[in-house]
Amino acid sequence: MARNSSGSLLVVDDDRHIQSAMAEYLRGLGHRTETASSCLEALERMEEFPFEVVICDVNLQDKDGFHLLQWAREHAPETAIILLTGFGTIESAVEAIRMGAFDYLTKPVIDEELRFSIERAIGQRQIMEENRKLKAQLTERYGLSSVIGKDYKMVRMFELMESVADTKTTVLILGESGTGKTMTARALHHLSNRRDKAFVEVACGALPETLLESELFGHVAGSFTGATHDKIGRFLQADGGTLFLDEIATASPALQVKLLRVLQDREFEPVGGNVTHKVDVRLILATNVDLEEAVREGRFREDLYYRINVITLTQPALRDRLGDIPLLANHYLQIFTEQTGRRITQIEEAAMQVLQHYHWPGNVRELVNVIERAVVLCRNGVITAADLPEKLFASAESRASVTAHLGNAPLKVALTQPERQLIIQALESTGWNRQKTARALGINRTTLYKKMKRYDIDFESVYKHM
Repeated sequence: MARNSSGSLLVVDDDRHIQSAMAEYLRGLGHRTETASSCLEALERMEEFPFEVVICDVNLQDKDGFHLLQWAREHAPETAIILLTGFGTIESAVEAIRMGAFDYLTKPVIDEELRFSIERAIGQRQIMEENRKLKAQLTERYGLSSVIGKDYKMVRMFELMESVADTKTTVLILGESGTGKTMTARALHHLSNRRDKAFVEVACGALPETLLESELFGHVAGSFTGATHDKIGRFLQADGGTLFLDEIATASPALQVKLLRVLQDREFEPVGGNVTHKVDVRLILATNVDLEEAVREGRFREDLYYRINVITLTQPALRDRLGDIPLLANHYLQIFTEQTGRRITQIEEAAMQVLQHYHWPGNVRELVNVIERAVVLCRNGVITAADLPEKLFASAESRASVTAHLGNAPLKVALTQPERQLIIQALESTGWNRQKTARALGINRTTLYKKMKRYDIDFESVYKHM
């Protein structure tokens, strides 16, 4: 990919003839070039404008070029400094590079040598900027911001994630299928000091027992039928980074023994091999199975369970954080409109109420599919109830009832009774704490009070017939 080779330069030299000639040459190459005749003047210019490259003579009348270099490292670290000297030595060049100079050239400077040095400096800066943008995109996609939620259960999970992210402690993520356990594991990795190392994911349930052990630990040639060459396992691939084992409850008893050893000693041998590998791996595991019950039934080793159950993150089901549905729905609406190029501005209130009254057995994964489908089907720029699958209506009321109401009244009228029941369930789950209930539903307390009054909801009226 061709890069833009022009940049903003500052030439610092107390010899006005050299300064003028160099600036004229650089402007002729298309660079925006300013000049300074002293170190103090150069520092003032650098405070005013973020130059990409500064070409500075080492010998100045007030301060030398090394003073400017040291100042730049503290106050303008993204600016490349090229030092020029009429008395070049190997020692001074080494010292300049050690202090952070991009290059060190000897006078009289050859035009092509200076041009090439400046182009390299600008190119390196552009690469660094692209890397920064790429990291920001990765953080947005996989960092904590990618795990959407303001429900108090999610907030507590975020707080715990931030507390343990930079540790080597093993983390166990519990939650139903589709709740976003993989996203949480990735976010933990990107929050940690291992973010620049590998994040390796293994879906344990997707591989048969015979292949899973080889997948994790690798194998040597000839260790089993079909093993024609040595293979590096996922543990070695994740060395220095994070290994995420999804569906860990499906691991066989033999594999559980090997996992226990890796967790205890951080070492293992590949299948069929006798060379012991030591690894520095942060382990994150996930399951939708009740591991305590699996331990009681003898399907999961008790010692392994206690080894992995150090820090537990519980990923709440979507039906337990209904207040997050508008947040999630609008987030994925934006993603899919950008992907498809469709101009869809919002989800109408009636459609949003349908989303909030559905029980979501497939959790966030199911919601994502529903929003993607709605974006594809939407025809008028606003997602309506007609763009949603029929199964969503069945959980709010019978299809016939909703259809009848759609004739002469808005859908929200049809959903009045489910909304009342939803508020009662939320109140019950928080022990009738109105502040927590409002937070769980994603509304403020004033709105909650108004809805309770409208639907005649109070503790006595709800339980008077019980």
